Amino acid sequence: MSTEVQLKRTSLYESHRRLGARLVEFGGWEMPVQYDGILAEHNAVRTDCGLFDISHMGEVSVSGPKALEFLNHLLTNDLARLGVGQGQYNLMCNEEGGTVDDLYAYRIGEQEYLLIINASRIEMDVPHIKAVGASMGFPAGELQIEDCSGYSGAIAVQGPRSTAVMEALLPGVSVEVKRNCIAWKSLAGENTLVARTGYTGEDGFELVLPAETAVAVWELLLKQGAKPCGLGARDTLRTEMCYPLYGHELDEETSPIEAGLEKFVAFGKAAFIGKEHLQRQTLSGRSKTLVAFRMSGRSAPPRPHYPLVVGGESVGEVTSGTQSPSLGVGIGMGYVSPICATSGQALEVEIRGKRFPAEITTKPIYRKSR
Repeated sequence: MSTEVQLKRTSLYESHRRLGARLVEFGGWEMPVQYDGILAEHNAVRTDCGLFDISHMGEVSVSGPKALEFLNHLLTNDLARLGVGQGQYNLMCNEEGGTVDDLYAYRIGEQEYLLIINASRIEMDVPHIKAVGASMGFPAGELQIEDCSGYSGAIAVQGPRSTAVMEALLPGVSVEVKRNCIAWKSLAGENTLVARTGYTGEDGFELVLPAETAVAVWELLLKQGAKPCGLGARDTLRTEMCYPLYGHELDEETSPIEAGLEKFVAFGKAAFIGKEHLQRQTLSGRSKTLVAFRMSGRSAPPRPHYPLVVGGESVGEVTSGTQSPSLGVGIGMGYVSPICATSGQALEVEIRGKRFPAEITTKPIYRKSR
């Protein structure tokens, strides 16, 4: 009897095949890792406009009179700061301060919010969110939580020319939808949420729409010259910007404080899950700190779990690493002992049994020239 696990596919799967994508497993999904090549796709996003299928991401609707109170207990950031049509990066912690997931939260109505969660965490997040909601004991009808992942699609349009591409389909959208904002628009005859957000470090938009509409919208964007891009370029782009990836920089044993994400933790609001542990870390220190580094010379690219060495002693390991297409050198992130977490600190990366020089640098590693 075969025990092969059937991978999930987005509604754009056949579109990826027609475009010649190389498909791989990612978080239980069969997704495109590249089309024409990671370098070409990476450069398209940095200089022009790239197009990503992000339909594997999860979507959770939270609504009702108690939605704000609930989310401010569940998440680290302060959602009371959001007006209708605004969004913010957030973290969801366990009681010990470890990260259950990182996500984006949008306020799409007076009492309605949309959470965009990681694909690999949907099966963990949704029961956790519902369990926290049930534990708060709100009266019936005061809080509704719905997993919309099964019937939602999502597309990211990223790069300097993304505004021109989106303006061709939705005139005025780049003026109306500001950074970290979201609005309802009609695309291909269907209501679509258009957000001015992304995971690349470039200007761009993320569209949340009915799964059955995704193919038509994808084709419209291709006709405007957007270049299809896969997970490979998405990873090099986010690593250059030092954006965390769940399962690499974040997990249930790692806190937002250790990951250097303190600015997304609103200690001034009422109690939220993990608050006491996170406060303790800010006062008494942390056992590890996430740093960014770049290789000092020629070497094979650094990869996850490669040891990081200072003064001949192992001080941590790489969480994400790659050859930077923008900079032409190896770059990465990793956790080290706090005593070593200083910009300019020399270290070595052990690659295939040999040590190569590197240096801790400020984040982001890549900065766009003005």
